[in-house]
Amino acid sequence: MLRLIARWNGASRQMRVGWLILAMSILYILYFLKARLFAGSGSGPIMTKEWVYFVLSFVGIALGTINVRMAEMRARNQAVLPLVDPDQIKK
Repeated sequence: MLRLIARWNGASRQMRVGWLILAMSILYILYFLKARLFAGSGSGPIMTKEWVYFVLSFVGIALGTINVRMAEMRARNQAVLPLVDPDQIKK
């Protein structure tokens, strides 16, 4: 558990936000499917607002994935030095 907390705190803010967006979107989709769509007639009619939120959850998954991947690319690019020989700069 402590390793998970240390990894979370060590991640960039962009990556943490991306994972939060992903988690919230996936949880809402699971809630909607379980409690609203497959619940049967006891849950009442599904309103238009709920369908819009359901579709926007897939947009959230896309944005969260983009956020996580961009954070990984940024970390990788900052770790790699430019392809310039330091001796050429001094000349």
